[in-house]
Amino acid sequence: MSVERVLLTNDDGIDAAGLRALYDSLAADYDVVAVAPTGDRSSVGRALSEDVDVADHELGYAVDGTPVDCVVAGLDALVPDADVVVAGCNEGANLGAYTLGRSGTVSAAVEAAFFDVPAVATSMYVPGGDDWWKRELKPAEFAHAASATRYLVAEATATGAFDRVDYLNVNAPIADGEHDGPAPMRVTSPSPWYGMEAAHDGNGRVRFSDPIWGKMDAGDVPDPVGTDRRAVVDGEVSVSPLSVPHAAEPDAGIDELAAGYGRATETTR
Repeated sequence: MSVERVLLTNDDGIDAAGLRALYDSLAADYDVVAVAPTGDRSSVGRALSEDVDVADHELGYAVDGTPVDCVVAGLDALVPDADVVVAGCNEGANLGAYTLGRSGTVSAAVEAAFFDVPAVATSMYVPGGDDWWKRELKPAEFAHAASATRYLVAEATATGAFDRVDYLNVNAPIADGEHDGPAPMRVTSPSPWYGMEAAHDGNGRVRFSDPIWGKMDAGDVPDPVGTDRRAVVDGEVSVSPLSVPHAAEPDAGIDELAAGYGRATETTR
């Protein structure tokens, strides 16, 4: 397929530096229309609103809603002729299987897949301590993310990759300087490692933490080569080819359970 028009969205807000970096990169080759939240909607997953306010923006449309709101509004009303959806660039990585359902960036790509529109979700790993998210990122630091996204939009669509997968989850390392060459690209799968922790303070409050960020900062991730998190820590662009969730497993043995349901409930009356 050929690409002429790109719907660009994110979860950091339409004025975020990462979205602008992708917009400027993609606009060199395509008609790019941003349909993105008015402000930060990070980690909202596939939350959908009942209705949303939409305002014109210099890059397209600002939507007072979630990333999924933006994709539904974009593909079904505002930019129905979009050939590809690009979500990002998220300021912070979206790595590991357990993060995919929480990420607004990835959820935008998943929603596009249900419209049968190819999608690329792009995020950037920002190293640092617990306050890495406070860092004010410069446009040049998104260079690896922007060049990888531009390449994949062109080549993955041209080679028919989206006939076999629904969306690509891309995570890029931060660019270290204006003269960095392209980071190597590796095809990966989401890491299955899970380490979320909860601490009850005894006063009615539970605090959550994810120790993986400290491990990543130290370069000591528990993931082998071939996983998304290992690739990013090694300075590579991670590309995970993924399909929409909730695929049925016909051989799970549930047919037998269903067949016995009536008999079991009769005996409990």
